[in-house]
Amino acid sequence: MVSYPNTHPPGDVIVVQPGEFQVKKPRDPCLQEPLWGWMCPEQRVTPARKMSSSVQLFRDQKYHELKGQCLQQGRLFEDPEFPASDESLYYEPAAKGKVEWKRPKDAVSISGVESPAMSGLLCQDLCEDPHLLVDGMSSHDFHQGKLGNCWFVAACSCLALRKSLWQQVIPDCKEQEWDPKSPRKYTGIFRFRFWRFGQWTEVVVDDLLPTENGELIYCHSNVRNEFWSALLEKAYAKLAGSYQALDGGCAAEALVDFTGALADSINLAEGKYGEVIPEQMKLFEDLMKVHKRGGFISCSISESSGRPSEAETEMGLIVGHAYSVTAIRKLRLGERLVFSFKAQKLFMIRLRNPWGKKEWHGAWSDSSEEWKKVSDSERKDLGLTVENDGEFWMTFEDWCKNFTDVDICRTVNTSFFSLHKTWEKEMMYGAWAKHPEPLLNRSGGCFDNRETFLQNPQYLFDVKKAEDKVLVSLQQEDRRKYKKEGKGDNITIGFEILKVEDNRRYRLHKLTVQERVATSPYSNTRSVFLRSTLQQGRYVLVPTTYTPGVPTKFILRLYTDVPSKLRELKADRPKMTCWSLLCGYPRRVTQIKVHSAEGLQKQDRSGGADPYVLIKCENQSWRSRVQHDTTSPVFNTQVIFYKKDMDSPVTIQVRQPQGSCSGQGGQHCSIPGLHWATFPLSDGTLGSQGMFHSKALKEFTEFLLPHVVPDERETKRSQVLSRVWNSSLLRDQLLGQAVLAASPGEPREQQRLRLRGRGGGEAAEVPGHISVTVLSSDDLAEL
Repeated sequence: MVSYPNTHPPGDVIVVQPGEFQVKKPRDPCLQEPLWGWMCPEQRVTPARKMSSSVQLFRDQKYHELKGQCLQQGRLFEDPEFPASDESLYYEPAAKGKVEWKRPKDAVSISGVESPAMSGLLCQDLCEDPHLLVDGMSSHDFHQGKLGNCWFVAACSCLALRKSLWQQVIPDCKEQEWDPKSPRKYTGIFRFRFWRFGQWTEVVVDDLLPTENGELIYCHSNVRNEFWSALLEKAYAKLAGSYQALDGGCAAEALVDFTGALADSINLAEGKYGEVIPEQMKLFEDLMKVHKRGGFISCSISESSGRPSEAETEMGLIVGHAYSVTAIRKLRLGERLVFSFKAQKLFMIRLRNPWGKKEWHGAWSDSSEEWKKVSDSERKDLGLTVENDGEFWMTFEDWCKNFTDVDICRTVNTSFFSLHKTWEKEMMYGAWAKHPEPLLNRSGGCFDNRETFLQNPQYLFDVKKAEDKVLVSLQQEDRRKYKKEGKGDNITIGFEILKVEDNRRYRLHKLTVQERVATSPYSNTRSVFLRSTLQQGRYVLVPTTYTPGVPTKFILRLYTDVPSKLRELKADRPKMTCWSLLCGYPRRVTQIKVHSAEGLQKQDRSGGADPYVLIKCENQSWRSRVQHDTTSPVFNTQVIFYKKDMDSPVTIQVRQPQGSCSGQGGQHCSIPGLHWATFPLSDGTLGSQGMFHSKALKEFTEFLLPHVVPDERETKRSQVLSRVWNSSLLRDQLLGQAVLAASPGEPREQQRLRLRGRGGGEAAEVPGHISVTVLSSDDLAEL
């Protein structure tokens, strides 16, 4: 994710002079509204602490109540929480300048009496016929002003592409619009909504806007009497504490605030996307999917490329400047164009410069040779529209070679009613907080700080499928509001994902048998994102600051294919209750990891086996998944037990599910309550096969018997019921076991143990070995 420096157009601010009214463009054929079901990325939430679906009021200001008061008193609204003064413009006294605050329409109250608060401050209106929106909204509506917030303007360009989203940010547009037929209903109050820290927040502002020489000095529209962009910028500045607080930032931050989407970033230079064509094509397909499904994309050239901020490259691009992506197209060319371009497809991307000028000078630029090969009708058919307004096309290859960083905001589908993949979402609040007591400290720093790393907040979740893709977003609170105190910089954050014991319920205190399976990027951006594929099992996610002892708040969002039951681990050990006096309380904790087995006894005609491992301690047990058709299974199963009897041993058994053997009568896989069964008929053909519940399996067996030759019915009945049905009633076959004392003094390194039959350590040896790691401690908060 890229943080853009204080970039603004060199020289004087570009303003639209009176009379320079421009006709707005018709709807762009390249823009596609997302399919239904993608437009509410925050629809379903299932965290331990659920997010409220209601809208939060910033500074507790109620729009309708304030508007009603103004109507009753016959006055225009003046916001006491964000007054028309220097403190709303700057957080640094040295930055003050000569600014006049003006309303779009006039500077007098509804009653015709000049407002005392505005006396001497305003001299004239900005236009005669103001509107919130003129002919709707488009990405061409506005330009950046003096403020170095190209990142915010680029985000606004993206927002304008999705009507369903900007209508959420600007609620009830028609109700907020100026009405020339009822001027007395206008009170100069507007409201906007932003997704802030897990919740939609409504911000109220008045219509007083900062000007110099009668012109808006910050974000402004191409059309002189349109003010949605200026008012939206003011509401966003109010959230940040001042206009100056918006100087420098990241387009993804504003896009997340507009949509609640997930922010992702890609370094094109490090990924060598300009050189490796297969990776380039993968990225193109990914970005095209993001754009079609309602996501947003912006890009930039970093200063680390060797050029200073705001420098213009030889191809007309501006360093350190945020460009919004307004279209991505894969074009299949006709026969004539295939001959001209010597290619059957064109991979194209369209960008917009928030300054509204300075465009790309390379291939497919406005005056390039490429356009001369394409007729007007072909341009229309391909959707390659070109205007001289800061918007331009490039080939995707040139884009990868000339830009260095990409910010992506992905809208994640959580709707039940969708044609696309649906994700299960969990979202939780958290905080890094310092405490001198290690067990209470929650600000331990990144993984490099081994002594304190596990003193961070910890979140447990389950992956229930054999393999599942997960999306994780960690977002810190917005720190712009602290700029006045000199603490406005983002903190470097990231997170680790650890595969832990399958039955873990308490906090981790030491990394022993656990696996470090995924690490997010560490960045001083407001949010970090990771997409990963995880195997079935239990995981602990540890969000961290890079440096220990840095307190701040965060929200954590997790998306999986099936519910993950995300919850925070707060307890360090089992809770002691009044029942502990009667039933006993654990005195020892033991971790076991069964890595693998080898040389097991063959169980079927093909020379294989279907083993699983069963780990038992006192009245607790845990069973692994079945490993099919192998005598050297890899289990990688981890468990943790809290023992009341310190002398109670741990028994590790390798078993074969009874009924897993192949044969004429049937076979089944070991899934609790379910059986995979095949039923051959008397002629050797397959009668039926499928997954059956226990009761249904028995009934279906009886149903098939009449189709068997009469003199073979009893034989078939015996085979089917004993090998399939009765197998769930019989004990699974023991292939061997190992019994360990699991005391703290035993070796902590991985051990290779000989398997034995029943009877403990003196039992006869059986074929096979098992590799395990066992750790025990009498301190329940050590492991």
